[in-house]
This record gives sequence, structure tokens and C-alpha cells, in this order.
Amino acid sequence: MPTTEPHLSDEIRTAIRAYFPRYPNRRAVVLPALHVVHQRLGHVPHEAVVEIAEILELAPAEVLDTLSFYGFFKQDKPMGRLRVWVCRSISCAACGGEVLLEHLCRRLGVRPGETTPDGRITLEFAECLGACDHAPAMLAGDTLYKKLTVEKIDEFVESLRS
Repeated sequence: MPTTEPHLSDEIRTAIRAYFPRYPNRRAVVLPALHVVHQRLGHVPHEAVVEIAEILELAPAEVLDTLSFYGFFKQDKPMGRLRVWVCRSISCAACGGEVLLEHLCRRLGVRPGETTPDGRITLEFAECLGACDHAPAMLAGDTLYKKLTVEKIDEFVESLRS
């Protein structure tokens, strides 16, 4: 029977195991493990789900249950180096967020859920970024852009080119 190479590196496996003492049981480590894999690989492929389950001594279905619940995790292919979320909550929508999302789509040449051809940016929409008092809002990496305008989006896109 042919053997396949592990999808998760020793470094990833060690990072997952480092959570064991911090949680009451292995089931509780599923979400942190998914974050570790997603951060390191840019997505959580099916093979990684099986390996996470082995590390945590769980059934793959238990890991997949958590993975599929959260829209945060990419499963099909790696995301871009920068993940950009545009909020479409009621507050942001009322302040023009949908129009701004369309403008950003045109500027980047992608639709929500897609990655630019150069692999730099994955554009997503968020149901809520928790920044209603700064609507409309966008999160790019760890940076929150507040009270967005077309001009601010244009500045953001231009900053990516420099």
C-alpha cells in the first residue's frame, strides 16, 4: 500500500500540540488547530482535516463539523497574502458599504471569495466586523479601515501597488 507524505509539517503539529495543556480536552483544541493550519497553509485542505483528527484523536467528521461551521476558513485553495473583508452588516450597508464593495471589486478585478491573479489579495465580505460606529468598514489583514469612501478605497488600492 503506497504511503503519502504528511500534509502538516512537524512545526504545525508541534504548534497544535502546544494547545493541549491549555484546554480541558482534545475536542476543545479543534478550533485553535484549524487556525494554526489556516495561518500556515493559507487554507485547510481535506488532507489536513484528517491529520488534525489524528493528532487530536478524533474522527475527521468532528474536525470537519467545526471547519464547515465557520466561514473564516478557506478550504478549497490558499487565500492571497492579504485577506480583505468588506463589512456588509446593516450599519455598513446603510452607509453605502455595498456600493463600496462593488467599487473595490472593480478596482481589484475580482469578486468576493476570489483571489487576485497575482495571489496578493483575497477579497471577502463579512457579515459584521463589529465596527458599526465606524461604518462602512473594511478589514485588511489586521488593519481596520473606518468610515470608508471611494477615495479611501482608491488610496488603499494604490498603496498596494507601492
